[in-house]
Amino acid sequence: MPSIESNAIEPTKDELAGLPPLVKLMRMLPSYGLVILTVALIVLFSILLPTTFPTVLNLRAILSDKAIIALLSLAAMIPMVAGRIDLTVGYGIVLWHILAISLQTMYGLPWPMAVAIVLCLGVLVGVLNGLLVEVARIDSFIATLGTGTILYALALWHTGGRQMVGVLPDAFYAVNGTFVFGLPITAYYVLAITIALWVVLDYTPIGRYLYAIGANQRAAELNGIPTRKFVVGAFVASGLLTAFAGVLLASKLRIGQASVGLEFLLPALVGAFLGSTTIKPGRVNVWGTIIGVMILAVGIAGIQQFGGSFWVEPLFNGATLLIAIGIAGYAQRKKGAGSK
Repeated sequence: MPSIESNAIEPTKDELAGLPPLVKLMRMLPSYGLVILTVALIVLFSILLPTTFPTVLNLRAILSDKAIIALLSLAAMIPMVAGRIDLTVGYGIVLWHILAISLQTMYGLPWPMAVAIVLCLGVLVGVLNGLLVEVARIDSFIATLGTGTILYALALWHTGGRQMVGVLPDAFYAVNGTFVFGLPITAYYVLAITIALWVVLDYTPIGRYLYAIGANQRAAELNGIPTRKFVVGAFVASGLLTAFAGVLLASKLRIGQASVGLEFLLPALVGAFLGSTTIKPGRVNVWGTIIGVMILAVGIAGIQQFGGSFWVEPLFNGATLLIAIGIAGYAQRKKGAGSK
């Protein structure tokens, strides 16, 4: 089986050993270029917009607005580690945020029970996606596009094209609206989940197995790794995290409507793809995904404060996605050429 390091292009300790400090810095630059660019954008916008950008209010707005995208990017990242893609992160959140509200307003369920049902449904969708991909052998892009479209259709059917509106408990609003040490609680959710995923993927056998499957599934099977179980598990984790993001969206919006949610799909995928171009270029990774979401958040916030029109955000997301895929492909080819 190829080494777990084989798909990553960051320099190894052996490659850096004995090199002068300046040469080491240049060798590490491709791995941390996106981090440096993010810091540079923060400094640039802080200088150009000193009264609006480097403020606590702007920080709160960015953290509050992008927390859900960060969660969806992490959800999309998990199957990507195993070489799969999950498009239901964009479609599922439409149905989950609607159900989180309608189960309370239409059926009178307590909010903890409504949240638990939504999370369980997210897990079931993850299981379904995993079975379609691993048992039915349907390409993950096609399988998750199909299930995602069905979820979106169910959202349209359930709402009848109308908004789900009602009085919800204050405790449910607090799930998203609470501030801790002056920052939105959603930022702490993202931080906790990020650290948990980082530990699992980088320091446990589960993470090593998923990376091995993503590098070469056949070789992983020959080495005794139960690939089907781990791929299904990756989809389950993605489904659970997507459902949790749907609950947060419901708590934030306080209304449910089928027209909300799909706009999160592209930014979530962009963040996950950008994550494969930094920290550990050539390999999807947790901190790289967070940096990918950060550069999107900083760039869009700065451009909008300069007076950018409403179409700037999708343009920025689409252009960044193309650039990210291009950089990843170029870096991988360069690494392959160097190995040869």
